[in-house]
Amino acid sequence: MELVIMADTHVPKRARDLPAALWTAVEAADVVLHAGDWVDVSLLDALEARSRRLVGVYGNNDGPALRARLPEVARVELDGLRVAVVHETGPKTRREERSAAAFGDCDLLVFGHSHIPWDSVAPGGLRLLNPGSPTDRRAQPHATYLTARVAAGRLDGVELHRLPPR
Repeated sequence: MELVIMADTHVPKRARDLPAALWTAVEAADVVLHAGDWVDVSLLDALEARSRRLVGVYGNNDGPALRARLPEVARVELDGLRVAVVHETGPKTRREERSAAAFGDCDLLVFGHSHIPWDSVAPGGLRLLNPGSPTDRRAQPHATYLTARVAAGRLDGVELHRLPPR
């Protein structure tokens, strides 16, 4: 199972649309995970139309229309992998410990908010992934998103994709 993981797209405030390379990845993926800060419901509609399966949550910049359609936390099982998606996890200090306490029944936690790519493992084995942002790199050198594979309850092939400057 092929995954695309994104967050903090901020369309149309930070970009008019997602980068073409990300749309190509979305259309090839089995599941797309979006960890919030969509900003406009039109991107949700477009991702629903172009994804085989979309799992998303709302973020702090998402208004009532998005909050009406998306949960604050999403939990899914993907080929035996227990996944949670949330926008915010709080400060980076002690993030793994807090996340393990809140999502200890999961194998993978996908989050956003910081626009900073993150890949770590919490006590007990919970993997934490933040894809950064494909449209608003802030102080990061590149705009980014992640891809990964899931098979028989295992996550592998996690790859950070750096997008060219716009």
